[in-house]
Amino acid sequence: MATFKIKMKSESSPKNTMKKRFKKRYIAYGLFLAYVVMCQACMTMRFTKKETKYFFDSAGLPYKDTVFTTQGRDIHYIITGNDKLPTLFFIHGSPGSWNAFKDYMKDTLLLQKYRLVAVDRPGFGYSDFGEAEGLLPQCEQIGALIRFLDNGQPKTLVGHSLGGPVVVKLAAMHPDWYKNLVVLSGSVDPKAETPEKWRAVIKTTPLRFLIPGALRASNDELWILKKDLYDLQPTLKNITADVLIIHGTKDPLVPYSNVGFMKFEFVNARSMKVISIKDANHFIPWEHYDEIRDALLKL
Repeated sequence: MATFKIKMKSESSPKNTMKKRFKKRYIAYGLFLAYVVMCQACMTMRFTKKETKYFFDSAGLPYKDTVFTTQGRDIHYIITGNDKLPTLFFIHGSPGSWNAFKDYMKDTLLLQKYRLVAVDRPGFGYSDFGEAEGLLPQCEQIGALIRFLDNGQPKTLVGHSLGGPVVVKLAAMHPDWYKNLVVLSGSVDPKAETPEKWRAVIKTTPLRFLIPGALRASNDELWILKKDLYDLQPTLKNITADVLIIHGTKDPLVPYSNVGFMKFEFVNARSMKVISIKDANHFIPWEHYDEIRDALLKL
């Protein structure tokens, strides 16, 4: 009797091996695409509207959450306090948003003395998120908002980190507008900004789309900051406000040498006070809250 042998296809046949390769490749592509999509949505570093409402409602504090449009750009901001009082304008660092100063916005002692305004800088929070600007256009837009909110009372600028050069430039552009200028860990000295050539690499397409959320806008503005600071330096003599500089002596991100630079350059400031926080790092608005709040109350 004739016998027939049935030859089974091996699991490791070339065809099956090719299918596995394609499957792994599609999974890798899918994961990469998911990461790119996620990058557009994550690391926004901002409160949702619901979180903002919950924050102020929990404090029993009325607030205004709105947008001002200028030069075709939206500037988002939060207001708390009495509209007839002098105003503190809070400008956050990079990256960040208005809620970097959220605890100041509900501080009962500050509210007795000031109207409080916290701004989302262009490219951050809800101010055209992701579309960063240099110092000049930022200050033109924020300056327009400040003029819009003018209530005839004294105005104080408070800027942290990259918000520092923003408030310094605002004070140099319109020296007659501001009574006080407060610089918290501000990066104002162009020579203290170390070259970071890698930032130019990750600005290129498609690498920039691999950078999550607000970090992309932060990289864009930090890449041009050094040039912006050199452009700013000749105008520092315009500043006539009372100046308060608060800086940690062991700031690893913005060198303490910025303090000496500002003391040397702000030659026409009405007054100059420096609070050096011994051994403090860059995050003084949160880690040294009481000290900074008390300094604001004494302005």
